[in-house]
Amino acid sequence: MNLSIQKKYFDGDVSRGFVSLYAAKTMVMIAMGLMGLFLPIFIYNLFGQNIQYTFLYYATGYFFYGLFVAYGAKFLNRFGFRKALRLSVFLGASFYAIFYFIDKSNYAYLIPLSVLVLVLYRVFYWIPYHVDFAKFTDKKNRGKQLSSVMATRLAISVFIPLIAGWIIERFSFDVLFVMAIVLYLLSGIPYLAIPRTREKFSWTYRETWKQLLSKDRRKTILAYVAYGAEEVVGFIVWPIFIFQILDGDYFKVGALSTFIIAATIAAQLSLGKYIDGGRREKVLGWGSVLYSVGWIIKIFIASAFQIFVVGAYHSFARVFLRTPFNAMTYEMAADNGHYVDEFTVIKEMAIQIGKTATALAIMVISLFLAVQWTFVLAAGAVLLFNLLNPKDAAMFPKSENLV
Repeated sequence: MNLSIQKKYFDGDVSRGFVSLYAAKTMVMIAMGLMGLFLPIFIYNLFGQNIQYTFLYYATGYFFYGLFVAYGAKFLNRFGFRKALRLSVFLGASFYAIFYFIDKSNYAYLIPLSVLVLVLYRVFYWIPYHVDFAKFTDKKNRGKQLSSVMATRLAISVFIPLIAGWIIERFSFDVLFVMAIVLYLLSGIPYLAIPRTREKFSWTYRETWKQLLSKDRRKTILAYVAYGAEEVVGFIVWPIFIFQILDGDYFKVGALSTFIIAATIAAQLSLGKYIDGGRREKVLGWGSVLYSVGWIIKIFIASAFQIFVVGAYHSFARVFLRTPFNAMTYEMAADNGHYVDEFTVIKEMAIQIGKTATALAIMVISLFLAVQWTFVLAAGAVLLFNLLNPKDAAMFPKSENLV
């Protein structure tokens, strides 16, 4: 990250650990930008455009990650966070390599393997990433640091979906898979310089579930369940829906995504400075209402022009929802001191509960209604984001008191 940019945007210097995370995350985001919008469509087509099978695939991955994330955290006590991040590079590349070789003649064997690799990737990547992000960012800059990551994602999204759609139309999905594999492997380079994080996950599996279900933090856990629920609709249903509206034209899908994202980058960076001034709850409240309304409007979209107009509004509103929510999450994680990994694990478990339940609900709803009516689930979930309670960060008793 350029030092002059650091001094102009951030309040003081940023840590070497954050720079390493940012550099690696940028390459991962390029890979995800290539595949993120189109992988659900690829899987949807692989299953013969059967929406139930598509969501069963995703629900399975969410379920097993949520089930085993606490075991994974215990394993990372011995393995180490830095090694885990480095291993995640190869797991992420392997996941896309499986899809490079998959077709309708072998997917019965390779689909279960892809779920296994995906669950392992999530365990080895997301726990260390979230813990390290909380450790390597500081309170006076956390909103700006988070916004810099999110603005980079938006900047990448301006060009990458358009390029990805053109590649699929001109060549094939295989080219995208190869590019994603290479980018994941390259993302391992910044991890060679990342500082070691010494954290120890101290709870047993039983204790972890007791903490997750504790009455003391029920509202905050529900907020993370809602976060997971909304993500399922946004990252799976929405791409499939616009693919259907645009009659399977991959280039138009990518192009519209590009135009929608372009208008939101400046808002993202400005908001990072604003919320570091202590206005996170207020911004989150307004953002949740604006974003929820966007999901309701999306139900009635019927043309490419409407996708652009409503999508642009929704992308803009998302900045005002996700930035304060994620900043508050990392603030709560950092406030937990040596319980940062325990907090991260129960947060991840709550998110996977929301994702699994929503994916299963969509399977049922889509049997009776058009898939866009599942946007109502997202609209309701977004309003629950306001249940996030920063005071819950101080509610972690010592593990021995829970035995």
